[in-house]
Amino acid sequence: MTEHIVSGDGSLLLCNPAIDGVQAAWLDPQFWGERARPVAVGGRGGASFVDADIGELVLRQYLRGGFMARIAHRSYVFTGFSRCRSLREFRLLQRLRELGLPVPEPVAALAERSGLFTCRAAILLRRIPEALPLPASPALHEPQLWQRVGAQLAAFHAAGLDHVDLNCDNVLHAPDGIWLIDFDRCRLRPPARRWQRANLERLQRSVVKRCGALSERQRESLWAQLLRGYQAACE
Repeated sequence: MTEHIVSGDGSLLLCNPAIDGVQAAWLDPQFWGERARPVAVGGRGGASFVDADIGELVLRQYLRGGFMARIAHRSYVFTGFSRCRSLREFRLLQRLRELGLPVPEPVAALAERSGLFTCRAAILLRRIPEALPLPASPALHEPQLWQRVGAQLAAFHAAGLDHVDLNCDNVLHAPDGIWLIDFDRCRLRPPARRWQRANLERLQRSVVKRCGALSERQRESLWAQLLRGYQAACE
């Protein structure tokens, strides 16, 4: 998939050329009105499900967290369009899909100047049908699910994806398999055990925090199944 670039006065819009009629207004939740509803779990907020004419979408604005959110909730220091987070994530998703990996289809990404040295950003994606975050999966207690998660993570790692925010809310279970989402600040890099292990350790901490339906013994057993699936896929 190639990208269609629309530049404007202080803004840059990347569009999926396979989707007609995309416009910058689509990246503003107010444009959708009651057709947009907040995502209930995961992230820092700023994400909405959108009931669009072209299907179910996810609109995510890039928000600051922590102390800086009190100063500038949506604005970031502008260092050039080539480094804007929304545009980088859009292009990374394009590449991952070209590699055949299960990630959302990007619809559009917008970066716009909001001041002399700041910018705002947003990305629009197709929603994965019937997908649930790992903690909400009805199959959460099943070893086979965790083995499938491990095998899919191994495939991403083999492709060189360093998912810097790999938590269980970014692992989705859908009828057609396991998907990853939220690739802000992620990148492709040469495979190496150090960063791959860091990804898995981050996910494990998230499982302890978010999978409250599991006892400690269950978590340990199911995590072992994830590692089993991961190792089997690496062989």
